[in-house]
Amino acid sequence: MLEGIDIEVIIDANVLLEGVSIRVQTGEVVAILGPNGAGKSTLLRALCGDIAPTGGTVRMNGLPLADWNRQAMARVRGVLPQQSTLAFPFTVLDVALMGRSPHQHGGDSAGDRAIALAALEEAGVRYLADRFYTTLSGGEMQRVQLSRVLAQIWEPGACRYLLLDEPTAGLDLSHQHHILGVARRLATQDVAVLAVLHDLNLAAQYADRVLMLHRGSTAAVGPPEQVLESNMVQSVFGMPVSVIPHPYMSCPLVLPLADRIVGTV
Repeated sequence: MLEGIDIEVIIDANVLLEGVSIRVQTGEVVAILGPNGAGKSTLLRALCGDIAPTGGTVRMNGLPLADWNRQAMARVRGVLPQQSTLAFPFTVLDVALMGRSPHQHGGDSAGDRAIALAALEEAGVRYLADRFYTTLSGGEMQRVQLSRVLAQIWEPGACRYLLLDEPTAGLDLSHQHHILGVARRLATQDVAVLAVLHDLNLAAQYADRVLMLHRGSTAAVGPPEQVLESNMVQSVFGMPVSVIPHPYMSCPLVLPLADRIVGTV
């Protein structure tokens, strides 16, 4: 289990997070929701060890992150940031192979190559394997970076973790659902998935639980059908909505009422 307990982050006297707790276990997808500036990416960065919380504790498999060997952690926990800058003309396959660097052969074996190709296939970009990464569109780059992270945690282990920061940003409708479908399948294969999302309906459809952040604090946490109710969404986002049962799926459907905007957050 990956767990953050009473996480507080203060930077330059600005309180970015205050008393936020979250946990994600293998077999589930948890979404972090909230308006711009709510602290979503800050929380993810604290949970993956990119920043040290001012207060609180982050544990993975019961151990504080500081007690983990970095290479051992990289074998079981992959992080997809919002943006991944890579200016050198590596092929797409080379980028996917970078995910194998924490492992025994470091991306140099036939087995690593097979895993990288399988990860590209899972991300829907194997057909780009021989293309130079720098020639791709933004959406293609995002999916190639996902394949790199998948290759990193590909091998089954006791627990694996996939942390995604706005993985659907810049993707078209089909690829948004493809990426979250991959996350959903991984959750059935002993992977714990934590994703920062902006689209409430994607969270409703794919997440087992959601954490709603508002101004750095927890507004609500629980199953989508409990958290994504009209008063909560309106309070957090400053946008009136109607929440109805999805006509085809067992999840809520959030409908913004843009002609009745009540103010800003």
